[in-house]
Amino acid sequence: MNTFAKRLFVLSALALLGGLCLPGGAPRAAAQVTEEALPRLLEKALREHPDIVLDVLRRNSEAVLDIAQQGSNMRRKRNLEAQWREDMKTPKNVRLEGRPILGPAKARVRIVAFSDFTCHFCQQASRTVDALLKEYGKDISLVFKHLPLDDKGQGGQAAAYFAAVSQQSEEKAWKFYKILFADRDRLVSEGEEFLKKTARDLDVDMKRLARDVRGKKVSDILAEDQQDAQKLGVEGTPYFLVNNLVVRGALPLDLFRSAVDMSLKQGDR
Repeated sequence: MNTFAKRLFVLSALALLGGLCLPGGAPRAAAQVTEEALPRLLEKALREHPDIVLDVLRRNSEAVLDIAQQGSNMRRKRNLEAQWREDMKTPKNVRLEGRPILGPAKARVRIVAFSDFTCHFCQQASRTVDALLKEYGKDISLVFKHLPLDDKGQGGQAAAYFAAVSQQSEEKAWKFYKILFADRDRLVSEGEEFLKKTARDLDVDMKRLARDVRGKKVSDILAEDQQDAQKLGVEGTPYFLVNNLVVRGALPLDLFRSAVDMSLKQGDR
């Protein structure tokens, strides 16, 4: 019997013990049902009156949906862990020179994000990554690589500005990163004006920023990020490397945490 069936069995048992009326009969009192007899009685009742299951589902719809979601999450986790065991077998090398690192440079787990400041799912995933950085402390770090959906629009401009700010200060670059994701709607609506205002508020050297945004170093970084994404076969954002494990999309915190835990265990071997 699978987990969902077991839990449905329990819900049905609770319904019977709580006085669920069986069609054509009176409620069964809890005191009349022993632990040993319960499985047999319940099986007989469900076989003779399958509508009991529907009644249980109606009466406990929220609990049933929760059980189904948990079962779905468990299957998804098993599938991801199987994928990650395969991922471990293939080293994934990407260029990180010139990119700021949030967290210890020699952290046991490095998360490399291929992301877009204008992407809603990337914004959502950034909150998950922030939570992981707080939770794991010195054991993990983050490197941000750019894969804007529109390299000529706001996403491409934001990528260039982040790379340019990082040439002046990694600390300011990460503050810039947090503001852009926190105010993604303003970035999308205001574009470069919002980028300039954010940089000014962080006391960035604006003359140097204007040069660096359109300079060769920044353009090389953005081109390398695109090349690395193509090499990895990245089809959309957000996309993460957790050491050698691939995380696609804005995974829930518990599933993303599983990738970090697996990478930590792998590093301990």
